[in-house]
Amino acid sequence: MTEINLSRISEVELIYRRKVKANDRPKVSSSKDAYHLFRENWDDLTINLYEQFKVMLLDRNNRCMGIANISSGGVSGTVVDNKLIFVTALKSRACHIIVAHNHPSGNLQVSSVDIQLTKKLYEAGKYLDLSLLDHLILTDESYTSMSDDGLIPC
Repeated sequence: MTEINLSRISEVELIYRRKVKANDRPKVSSSKDAYHLFRENWDDLTINLYEQFKVMLLDRNNRCMGIANISSGGVSGTVVDNKLIFVTALKSRACHIIVAHNHPSGNLQVSSVDIQLTKKLYEAGKYLDLSLLDHLILTDESYTSMSDDGLIPC
């Protein structure tokens, strides 16, 4: 039998550190609530400079457990790795997610790429019992909610 050299195997560690009690977390009851939380956590110096994609992690009661940066890109786009979104959500024990990205141009129009990505995230989330509640497109002044616009099934 061959001896295994354990120094050549990566260690995987799963931890969760709760810093805020569940009842003290902000509750997200609408797209407006989500927009305000995202805006509070978006850098005012870069929102009009380059595109970023973030995920909001929600517990079973729609209380915000945190917001994670997924990617940063250029003036007209950023690459989104779905695996990073779900590994972040699963590791944090999230029950629901809301994703958001900014449009530095100030245009709040939903693109076909935005719709395709949202459908993919929605379908993948169903298999993981991790629901995608909304996908926001935001600027420094306003936002568009794909859920409010009927682009995400209720």
